Amino acid sequence: MRSIWNGAISFGLVSIPIKLVNATESRSVSFRQIHTEDGGRIRYRKVCELDDQEVSQAEIGKAYEDADGTMIPITDEDLASLPLPTTKTIDIVAFVPASEIDPLQIEGAYYLAANGVPAAKPYTLLREALKRSKKVGVAKFALRGRERLGMLRVVDDVIAMHGLLWPDEVRRPEGVAPDADVTIRDAELDLADALMDTLGDVDLDSLHDDYRQAVEELIAAKAEGVELEPQPAAAGGGKVIDLMAALESSVRAAKEARGDEAAEVSAPVTELKPRKKATAKKTAAKGASKTAAKPAAKKTAAKKAAAATSSKTAAKPAAKRTATKKTTAKKTTARKRAS
Repeated sequence: MRSIWNGAISFGLVSIPIKLVNATESRSVSFRQIHTEDGGRIRYRKVCELDDQEVSQAEIGKAYEDADGTMIPITDEDLASLPLPTTKTIDIVAFVPASEIDPLQIEGAYYLAANGVPAAKPYTLLREALKRSKKVGVAKFALRGRERLGMLRVVDDVIAMHGLLWPDEVRRPEGVAPDADVTIRDAELDLADALMDTLGDVDLDSLHDDYRQAVEELIAAKAEGVELEPQPAAAGGGKVIDLMAALESSVRAAKEARGDEAAEVSAPVTELKPRKKATAKKTAAKGASKTAAKPAAKKTAAKKAAAATSSKTAAKPAAKRTATKKTTAKKTTARKRAS
């Protein structure tokens, strides 16, 4: 890797010659601007506003535009004469826990390589000291014409430096948080925790840029004269009506995506299925009671019929006895009259 800056790390009275190397690179697909009618390249030319003449890079300098539009020329010699002690030095000013660095301040990343054999010993000393202390170094350095803030940490066996924004360059998040008063229930937090646990950890090395891959496939197909069929848009992103239902569905989908057999979620949400079962049970109970009531009704009717029959049967002998008594009484009366 090509170095972009040579200097030294100032570590107290220890000076470590180093080379600065870019730790990251952009892999985004870049495009050129063309004339759509004939495919010709569109290029930008640098033209002076005063004489309308194109100028080369060697003829271009720097200037500061004042509030009234006045241009104040600033040369490289002017900047080089400024008292900037970090011009060729990464000056470590403190060692702090990494948690004290606001991630919003982090910019580009660089690798610091020992420059030469004599630098190996102090370089290794600083690396091991950072490892054992579990701290990061906060440093000042100058790059591309301005002084910057940096954070030194250990990555594998290399010292890496992250460029940091100055604290006054980070905006305060005023007016960004929701203004409305929102109440979050414990059940919703439980489902959110379940979703986080289900998604689990990820191997960052396994992540890749799907869009870039699709663009590269499109370019390859166009180069071969093949037209790709448009891909359907991914579903989702709709309006959330029921937060609990959305969380529950998300947990279930995450489990299914991971291949878990138990995709069902135990959530404190009232479901409809148990209610249907309960209704079915009630219906069955009613049916059973009706079925049981029919034989009971039959038995009651049979009893009434038997009682009525028995009462009629009992009434007939009584009637006969009454008629016999009446006949006997008539005969007795007739005998008395005759005598």
